[in-house]
Amino acid sequence: MIKGGKLLLLFFALFVFTGHKHSFAQNLDIKILKSINPRYPTSHYWRGTSNSAYYMAGAATVGTLIYGLASNNTEIKRNAVESFVTIGASVLVTHLGKITVNRTRPADKYPDEIFVNTPTHNMSFPSGHSSLAFATATTLSMQYNKWYVTVPAYVWASSVGYSRMYLGKHYPTDVLAGAAVGIGSAYAARWFNKQLFGQRQQLTKKYQ
Repeated sequence: MIKGGKLLLLFFALFVFTGHKHSFAQNLDIKILKSINPRYPTSHYWRGTSNSAYYMAGAATVGTLIYGLASNNTEIKRNAVESFVTIGASVLVTHLGKITVNRTRPADKYPDEIFVNTPTHNMSFPSGHSSLAFATATTLSMQYNKWYVTVPAYVWASSVGYSRMYLGKHYPTDVLAGAAVGIGSAYAARWFNKQLFGQRQQLTKKYQ
C-alpha cells in the first residue's frame, strides 16, 4: 500500500495545482495542452485510442472472469475479483474527484485556443479514460508480471492519456491525476484481494 499512498499524495498535489487558476503552473498546463491539441483534432487513430479505454478495461475484466469460471482456476477467478475491484475503485474515486474539483473542460474555458471534434461539457479533473487505462494496465502488469505484458500495457495506457489531450478533452494534469488514480486503485485492489483471500484461506485451514 506504500505505492498507493504515494499516488494519493500525487493526486492531492495535482488537486492543489489545479486550484490556482492564474498561477504559473496553470499557465504551463494550458501551454502544454495547446502544443498537443491541433486546430482540427480529427484523427481516427487517436479517437479510437481514446475509446479503447472502456473496451479494453471491460474486455480484460470480463474476459478474466469468464476464463476463470470456464477453467475453474482459483487464481484466475481471484484475479477477476481484483480486476472488478480495481475498476470499481477507479470509477468511484474519479467521480468523486470530478465533483470535488469541478474543473471546467479546457475547450469550454479556452474556446478560441483549444479545439475539439465533439463537445464535452462535464467536469474535467481527473481524466476518467486515463484512470481506466492505467488501472487496467497496472492490474495486468501485476497479475502477469511479464515485461511483454507490462510494456505494451503501459504504452497503450499512455497513448490513451495522450489522446485525451490531442482531442482537447483534458489538461495534462487531468491525465496525470487520472493515471495516479488508476495505478493507486490497482494497488489498493491488490492489497484488498490479499486480505480477503488470505483470511478465507486461514478460516478454511482452521476448520479442516
